[in-house]
Amino acid sequence: MPPPPKQGWKGNLTREQETKLKEMWEQILQITGVIQPKLRTNSVVVANSNGAATALTNSPVDAGKKKKRFGFFSRHDDSESSQHGGSHASGGSDNQGNSAAEADDKYGQTKEFKAALAEQSPAQLREAIWSFTKADDPDALLLRFLRARKWDVEKALAMLIAATRWRAREIHLDDDLMLKGEAWFAEKEKHGTNPQDKKLGGDFITQLRMGKSFVHGTDKEGRPMCFVRVRLHKGGEQSEESLEKFTVYTIETTRLMLTPPVDTAMIVFDMTNFAMANLDYTPVKFMIKCFEANYPESLGAICVHRSPWIFNTAWTMIRGWLDPVVASKVHFTKDASELEQFVPRANIPKELGGDEDWEYKYKEPNPGENREMREGERDGRLELARAERWEIVDRFEKETARWCRGEGGGGSEKDEDAEKNRTELAKELRRNYWKLDPFVRGKSLYDRIGVIKGGGEVDMYPESSSSTAKASVDGNDDGVD
Repeated sequence: MPPPPKQGWKGNLTREQETKLKEMWEQILQITGVIQPKLRTNSVVVANSNGAATALTNSPVDAGKKKKRFGFFSRHDDSESSQHGGSHASGGSDNQGNSAAEADDKYGQTKEFKAALAEQSPAQLREAIWSFTKADDPDALLLRFLRARKWDVEKALAMLIAATRWRAREIHLDDDLMLKGEAWFAEKEKHGTNPQDKKLGGDFITQLRMGKSFVHGTDKEGRPMCFVRVRLHKGGEQSEESLEKFTVYTIETTRLMLTPPVDTAMIVFDMTNFAMANLDYTPVKFMIKCFEANYPESLGAICVHRSPWIFNTAWTMIRGWLDPVVASKVHFTKDASELEQFVPRANIPKELGGDEDWEYKYKEPNPGENREMREGERDGRLELARAERWEIVDRFEKETARWCRGEGGGGSEKDEDAEKNRTELAKELRRNYWKLDPFVRGKSLYDRIGVIKGGGEVDMYPESSSSTAKASVDGNDDGVD
């Protein structure tokens, strides 16, 4: 059973923390054009001492500017969310008072935030945020960023918007990586005519086949566990692009396995037979950036298991790159008895010294496994699910605006109604995502072995997983319809 939520998590907020959450929602509703900002200005942002946005321009829509769509809401058209259209005016010049704040900005998120505001209309920002939300509780998503920024609302907002920009502009997560899924990489490996695509496909799918990292089972707190077998990595064997795509794909897929109230995962770095040839700082730095900048507060615990003494020097360097909060979650375990502090022995695979008789084997994509994408687009189910999602989003935003304003005066029946309505609408959003999922995400290994089931059901120990996971790799499936 998952433990009760810790303070600062959904369901256990102090009055001050709830106020911060409301403030962040209010700012989001303003920058996405849902409500009017309290302070009007000719500039997109009023840069304060923290270098963050406090207000929006009220400039008219630039009807001639071409809008690029992000995420799975409107992959094929530009019609959704147009009622919240509009565009941002240029933000003006940076002021020197921001230099100290930006110097403390480890990943340049203030710059990314300003760029996102300059590049995207309120409607696009709105779409990007709701695309990021997927099956998450919207409050829980915002709380990750608030905790990561120590409840500084403006820094949390900048971090969130920077993360949406990274997803759309750098990784192309929802309109490419997750949309194509594993089948695309397998097909390019076999039949790709473009040498770059062929190598990318082979490098990506090779990491899945060898089980360089995989998700299996749960720890004592019900968190999904991601195992990283460090001995299987050697620098230069796969391209940097494929390593980054594989890392993000694994994180995003694991995210879909989080079932409320669980909203963090555990990583076990299996250092068995580690050698210096396995040490590669570039992907380590990328992984750290992913979790600190783009998936904050997503890790519940990190176990470095069976690390040899030769790793000590490397760890000293790596620890210096970590945020202190992340570093505090790292634990070194030398055997199964120490790993049992975090994972029931029955859930520790035998290869790590535990009792679970399970081993990883990759199950190849099935031919036509993603045909529902095409069928859903053709028969209207995709657009129906999208329209339903925007209708729920509209209602959630209205209730959130009412909740933020405290129309009942705080603690009143009206406030309680708004909070209750938001809770129910968050559940509706989760159910709706899983209606959309077959049309916007290519199937993964975890769909094929029954961990991720239809309708959002997740079973980390499916009855058939043992036999399915141990099935031989079928190299004849091309997985592309």
